[in-house]
Amino acid sequence: MGYGFYGFGFDWTYLLVILGAVLSMAASAKVKGTFQKYSRDWSAGGMTGADVARQILRSQGIYDVTVRQVPGELTDHYDPRSKTVNLSASVYGSASIAAVGVAAHECGHVIQDATEYIPLRLRAALVPAANFGAKLSWPVLILGLFLGEMGPFFIQLGFLLFSLAVLFQIVTLPVEFNASARALKILSGSQILAQGEVGKAREVLGAAALTYVAAVAASLLQFLRLLILFGGRRRDDR
Repeated sequence: MGYGFYGFGFDWTYLLVILGAVLSMAASAKVKGTFQKYSRDWSAGGMTGADVARQILRSQGIYDVTVRQVPGELTDHYDPRSKTVNLSASVYGSASIAAVGVAAHECGHVIQDATEYIPLRLRAALVPAANFGAKLSWPVLILGLFLGEMGPFFIQLGFLLFSLAVLFQIVTLPVEFNASARALKILSGSQILAQGEVGKAREVLGAAALTYVAAVAASLLQFLRLLILFGGRRRDDR
């Protein structure tokens, strides 16, 4: 009769959304827990996140990027438009191993920008399209249910729009992994961290990488849900 479980119209595809949310929350909890663990572990070198960022940039011959503090927790990022490495308070002024690892990671993005790393350029180019697709995909898909003969076209357009957001998440993976690899290589070859501390920084950055993996998984699960909900309707209207 189309009423789902127990007559309440339960949409089982919500389980895909829930699974994606659980993965994202688990990854977020992991990175916060790991960061807090090593934020209490002071590095032997005693350099703050801001000191580390400035030293790495100088060592790479990069002098047009500013290191500054921004509000929030784990809000650290590199902005290629303003040429700024933005570090949260818990990273900027802290000499913990966690702070050093995060600061080095953001400098990894700066180096990517300076060397014209292709996946970074591709991700930057995808930002407008991904934002546009994420906002309009659902309205376009729903509109396609009410447009008769034009319905299949709009449903396909909705899939395309949402796929732009998924593509952005996928392209983000190599960008983030590469930035961490660059950071760890620099930390391993410098005196910023003691040799035994580099593994701890690697653990911090590894936990952070899980958040991006979880984001990709959540996006793919959401896309699968769209295919289940609207794919059958598209075939029926042909």
